[in-house]
Amino acid sequence: MNSGRLLRAIFLGTPEFAVPSLRALRDKVELLAVVTQPDRPQGRGRKVAPPPVARVARELGVPVLQPVKLRDPAVVEALRALGPDVIVTVAYGKIIPPQILTLPPLGCINVHPSLLPKYRGASPIQATLTNGERETGVTIMYQSEALDAGDIILQRRVPIAPNDTAQTLETRLAEEGAHALVEALTLIADGTAPRRPQDESQATYAGKLTKESGRIDWTQPAIALVNFIRAMDPWPSAYTWHRRKLLKICKGTALEGAPGAQPGVVTEARRGQGFVVASGQGSLLITEVQPEGRRRMTADEYVRGTHLQVGERLGEPTPEAATRNAR
Repeated sequence: MNSGRLLRAIFLGTPEFAVPSLRALRDKVELLAVVTQPDRPQGRGRKVAPPPVARVARELGVPVLQPVKLRDPAVVEALRALGPDVIVTVAYGKIIPPQILTLPPLGCINVHPSLLPKYRGASPIQATLTNGERETGVTIMYQSEALDAGDIILQRRVPIAPNDTAQTLETRLAEEGAHALVEALTLIADGTAPRRPQDESQATYAGKLTKESGRIDWTQPAIALVNFIRAMDPWPSAYTWHRRKLLKICKGTALEGAPGAQPGVVTEARRGQGFVVASGQGSLLITEVQPEGRRRMTADEYVRGTHLQVGERLGEPTPEAATRNAR
């Protein structure tokens, strides 16, 4: 379809992950409008603020729509009236209804931060890290009614560093996704975009995270706990309880050898390093923590400040503390 004009596109996205793709499209397509979720309370102060995509779209001078429901007939008609050739979705946060999927003649395409069909769903980056993968990537695909199951246009692989967290990996995948998106749209405009069906037998899923998802299970092997801590950073964070108070575990290193105690029990305090906790296999040297209601600090500071003792156990809180954490 290379008629010499830019593709007319509508962009659907909400969080920071979608911002690089939005910026990349600014001069590559005729951006008709940006659709994002409504302003909501954010941060500790719960002050109502626009999502990152809305803020950036306004900086770029692009019209912004923030409907409560995409299925609203008035919303569908408003998008239809814009006459898009293609709709681009990057982490919008809600299912795109069939009325919109069938609206643009060149289809709806999506940027997904995994090598599909692996890790379909809401938390692919966290699942990738939790499972100790050494490589991930981004997939540009045509959207279908089934979750993340559309035909693949292209994929780009991204290595995972040993110290990557969900935050650092997301940042790299967002940039890689933006580059891949521009490449895919060029193929679509030229009429040369492939459609490679996904292998359903290889599909895996990564469900939506909740605050409870970050609770540490000390019976897991130490290396699995290290991966879990990286995956839960920055949200919902990997956490346990110490002396009936919530304790976020921010960084740790797996230690080999018999733990010498029941899972969750502190076995050693290492001056200048942190403290060691027994796990289901090996032990975890904890090097950075964040106590309830306080800043992040080295685990050594925490040991000295709380006079942490060998033999203390980290684990389940009182019912009152559990209720407080769930809020």
